[in-house]
Amino acid sequence: MAVFGLAGLLRIRRLKEERAAYEMVRSRSRASELASERHQLLDQLDDHAHEARDVRGIHALSAARASTSGMLSELEALSLAQRRLVAETEEAHRAARRDVRAVEKLEEKHAALEQESVLRAEQAILDELAARARRRLQQEAPE
Repeated sequence: MAVFGLAGLLRIRRLKEERAAYEMVRSRSRASELASERHQLLDQLDDHAHEARDVRGIHALSAARASTSGMLSELEALSLAQRRLVAETEEAHRAARRDVRAVEKLEEKHAALEQESVLRAEQAILDELAARARRRLQQEAPE
């Protein structure tokens, strides 16, 4: 049975696909972390909703809201960049998967041709054995 000639290429493409899958999972995980941080910041803004009792309380509340608002703005920018990265890594993974699948189809076709060749060889042997048996029976038969 012949070795699949593109086995090395298939291994390399599978490694690339695994790497692309890892990067995609990593980028999705980071996007999830950023969404969680955003949710926490929004909760902090809600926590500061209580009324201040004096001027210092109002100033503290204003400073806390401004700080949280600034952090939320920065987090939104990071989230947007991360969503773009997720889209890029997903596309890279799809492309790597397509590349792997193309070589896998060639491997499947190779395996089918090899199997056909093996079966053809086995059939030839069976035909030869049957022909020998027929000749032997014809020679042994009285005329």
